[in-house]
Amino acid sequence: MDLYCIPLKHQKCYNVIEYVRRKEKHMGIFLNPGNTAFKEAVNARIYVDKTKLIDFTNQFINTPQKFICSSRPRRFGKSMAADMLLAYYSKESKSEELFAGLAITDCQSFKTHLNKYDVIYFDVQECIDNAESIENTIEYITQSVLEELKLAYPETIPSDTKTVSEALNYINQATENRFVIIIDEWDAMFRAAPKQKETHEKYIAFLRSLFKGAGARRFIALAYITGILPIKKYKTQSTLNNFMEYTMINPGPIAPYFGFMEEEVAVLCKTYNKDFGNIRRWYDGYRLSGLHIYNPFAVTNLILQGNFQSYWLQSGTYESVKDLISIDFDGLRKDVIELLAGGSVKVNPYFFQNDMDSFDDKNDVLALLIHLGYLAYNPEEESAEIPNEEIRTEFQKAVQSVKWTEILDFLKESERLLVAVNRKDNNEVAKIIEAVHDTSVSILQYNDENSLSYVLDKAFLATMNFYFKPKRELPAGKGFADIVYIPKPEYRKNHPALVVELKWNQDAKTAIDQIKKKQYQETIKEYTDNILFIGINYDRKSKKHECLIEEFKN
Repeated sequence: MDLYCIPLKHQKCYNVIEYVRRKEKHMGIFLNPGNTAFKEAVNARIYVDKTKLIDFTNQFINTPQKFICSSRPRRFGKSMAADMLLAYYSKESKSEELFAGLAITDCQSFKTHLNKYDVIYFDVQECIDNAESIENTIEYITQSVLEELKLAYPETIPSDTKTVSEALNYINQATENRFVIIIDEWDAMFRAAPKQKETHEKYIAFLRSLFKGAGARRFIALAYITGILPIKKYKTQSTLNNFMEYTMINPGPIAPYFGFMEEEVAVLCKTYNKDFGNIRRWYDGYRLSGLHIYNPFAVTNLILQGNFQSYWLQSGTYESVKDLISIDFDGLRKDVIELLAGGSVKVNPYFFQNDMDSFDDKNDVLALLIHLGYLAYNPEEESAEIPNEEIRTEFQKAVQSVKWTEILDFLKESERLLVAVNRKDNNEVAKIIEAVHDTSVSILQYNDENSLSYVLDKAFLATMNFYFKPKRELPAGKGFADIVYIPKPEYRKNHPALVVELKWNQDAKTAIDQIKKKQYQETIKEYTDNILFIGINYDRKSKKHECLIEEFKN
């Protein structure tokens, strides 16, 4: 075979010998592309075993539940999982040795489906790039997959076959073979061209032709698609409603298989002699199915590079946050201030259309930020919060670039408050807190006990420059401190840790006495001995605030 016999699109990918070898083995770019990518992952300096995901997908092979969609933010291990499934299922990969010693080999299902299927695998973002335009992408995928299927099954597929689903039907009828279909970055069409509705509709039609109907039930053994966004909705219905979906809102039983669990991070810290406490303060914050989940990209880079910083900018950009929070929805700016201050906000994420352009209210914006990983979702409280210091840093950059007057004004007052706190100026602190209370809480809620906590969040907004995200109800000493602000290491010389106790219709001294009696400082002393006790009381009748600040003396 010479170069001119190789289809044009493959000439840039293969030399002649490689192409012939793959053709003889039924291997291609889209059909059974091999296990090299997963082999590289396993051989990496830092590899965390997530192979039990395979045992999860195996239970749905050739069942009505064989359609699975997993959505996670960037750098959460989505592509590695897709590469792993490809290496496991592809009949041309011969991967038993590659999986030796990994967790899946202890599972009963391991050998049942190992390298037993033809796998069609493609990355939609890569296809967009290769097609050289988003409008040509569906045709590029269709023609590429058809071409490789015809090479693998030359006597089975009629020459006038126009769609992938037709070809798979012909193969299944002739051979009874069933396919595993894996799509990475399935949602790239929606993210790359958010306003091209006609292209989106053609893409959804392409996916429906693959995954819906009697044909798909016959020729598919397993379908696994992954991306950042859940499956696109129209109104309240999923466009692919036969898929089981696992998202940042509803992670389900696959939560342990994406991201690093806390115990896995602890093992890495021990292996590489890193301070687990500092890593937890910087990168912990996602709660999925009751588990503490860390972004693998951040943890891996911290271990390899040694710098505590935000690595999020390398996997996404704060421009996404800036554009979203700039949308003029009522209540959104108030919520962003609360989020920056370390608080949480109520959100209903279930009406979001799962794209980058359909926003009806602030809930849709917050829902998208959850799926992008910029917010963590708490299903019990139906609320969202900034998950950790890394993301808080990106939020801070985004908000400062927007230059909202409200935030700039609050920051100015909050900076005055921190100066007054450091001077232990009780009257000035009480005066500033009272002013924030007057301007940020409605008359109807003014005497709501929860409003005082909200007021403190806003009043101490400037702590985001020098302190970690505040800890609420922190287990400390012999009880739970209301709010604790721990300074970042580089600021501990000039900024003491703050232990804040709130009282309602009592007095500030009672708050200070409680801090001392229950020894709230004991947990904080491992970070710094420079600690201020702050007691704050609000009197409901007079609507006056009282503050008492004392320095901890060891």
